[in-house]
Parts: sequence; C-alpha cells; structure tokens
Amino acid sequence: MIILTRADLVHEALIENGAIFATRPAENATRSIFSSNKFTVNASSYGPVWRSLRRNIVQNGLSAAKLRTFRHVRETAMDKLVERLKSESQANGGAVWVLKNTRFAMFCILLSMCFGVEMDEKTIEKIDDMMKTVLITLDPRIDDFMPLLRPFFSKKRNRAIEVRNQQIATLVPIIERRRAAVKDQGPIPPRRSSRTSTPFRRVRYPTGYECGDIYPAISEDPKLWTNPTKFDPDRFLTGAEDADITGVTAVKMMPFGVGRRICPGLGLATVHINLVLARMVQEFEWSSYPEDSKVDFSEKFQFTVVMKNSLRAMIKPRV
Repeated sequence: MIILTRADLVHEALIENGAIFATRPAENATRSIFSSNKFTVNASSYGPVWRSLRRNIVQNGLSAAKLRTFRHVRETAMDKLVERLKSESQANGGAVWVLKNTRFAMFCILLSMCFGVEMDEKTIEKIDDMMKTVLITLDPRIDDFMPLLRPFFSKKRNRAIEVRNQQIATLVPIIERRRAAVKDQGPIPPRRSSRTSTPFRRVRYPTGYECGDIYPAISEDPKLWTNPTKFDPDRFLTGAEDADITGVTAVKMMPFGVGRRICPGLGLATVHINLVLARMVQEFEWSSYPEDSKVDFSEKFQFTVVMKNSLRAMIKPRV
C-alpha cells in the first residue's frame, strides 16, 4: 500500500492521475456482508456498474434540480428541530444536546428523500440507532488485513451477520411500503486501488496496489494552515485562508474525498449544514454549558472522528 501524507502527492495521485486510482480494493470479509458483494456506489469497482449506480443516485436524489423538489421536506425537518430544542431546553433549564438533535433533523430529511414516506419520531430514532450500529460494526479489525487470523474472529463475523439481518429487517418493510404506495398511484476517507500497472513518482506499482492517505497529516500541516490544530472558523470568514473542498485546485482538506470517487452527496451535505446552522442561530442565542466552561475538543474514533464528549449547550429563544 502507498500511504500519502503530503497534500501535493494526494493531488497528483487522486486528481492528476484520478482515472488510475479510481477503483476500490477488494472488500474485507465484514464489509462484503454490507456491500452486497461490492454492489454499492461506495464499494463497487470503477467501471460501468459504478458509473450506473452513481448516475442513478445523482439524477434521482442528489442533483441541484432534485434537491429543490425536497424544499418542503427541509422546512418540515427544521420546524421539528426547533420544536425539539425548545422542548428539551424547557425541560432541562436551557440545556440541550446538540448532536442528537441535529442528527434527528438530518435523518428526517434523508429518510424522506430515500423512502418517500412519513415516519414518526420513534421510527426515525430506531433507524438512526441501527445505522450507527452498522457503522461501528464496520470499524476495521486486524483480521481485515491478516486473513489468516479470521478463525479467531468468528464471533465478530457472526455479530456482523446479525447486524446485517437487523438492517434488512428494519429497512425492507419501509421499501415495500413505498413500493406499494407508488404502485397504487400508477406508473456510502476510503482507500483507492490502481486499475493498471502504473508508475507513480518514478516507482511502478502493480495492478490492484492500494493507495491511501492520512487526513490529519494534511489538515494539520503547518505549511498549509496557520495554527492548524486550533479550532478557528473565523479563518474562513475573514478570507485569511480558504480551501477548495473538491480538491481540484489544491488539496488542503478532504471532508468528501477528492477525485473521481469524491462523495456524490457533497452538494446535499453543504446545503443541509448551512440550513441547520442558520436556523439554529436564527432561533436561539447559544452559550456554553456549564456556564463559562470551554468546549472539550478531545476526540474518539467511531467510524469517523467524533467528539469524545458530545456537545451540550445552553440556548435561549431570540426575542
């Protein structure tokens, strides 16, 4: 495997040589259970199947034109978010859990877009919990990289199969419900793999050779960022620093990956991030909890890097 820790090398490999490093390596035993043997837009090999899957998801859910048709879904979800925050604040002296409530709002939108049916809060929270379990189950294990050790991880594999069955049992009835409704009305940074034997930096790598990058080495590079480990959103607002999140002009941060396998949900995500943040600031005044305390930025790995201690804040409705 090639491990890239410099932004210019990531740009060279995934942008300038994007077609070469556009496929995915072989799935490990656990991921193959959830990817239907690499038949998903995230896991499939670069080629006609992947292009068909990606085109389908973009045209039917993620294009700008399609996103506009879900405006009413976003408005309903934002109203629910505001009401949940108000209710939780009143019950807890002004304190609210930020991630739990914003995740709920996002799931309201995404589930409506995916399944086209209304769901109650209990069902939405059930699916959210189930998907978190799936992501945790997909965390890398040592036997993923050393197949000889798999006999010692049989319990883990059985657990993965159990979680997959739970996922199917949860989602398939919703899909069937939507299918029946339509009939009544009438007519997922992942590694890359080289597709061919290819020279890179004067070294020839064989077909199937894996290429990965280490995000912190780039996002915390003092050559690219001023005070890179400091949480400072104002660096973007003042124009002192910027970054092309698609990586086309240069690679400085990769929240959605870069190159031909860049996340097709980039537009969807940025619309929702801006919407949620704007509505939360519009409706409430925010302060630390407990009062005058500092935010704890310590981290933990849970499929992605998340806050070790989930953020809690004080809110007060704006007059």
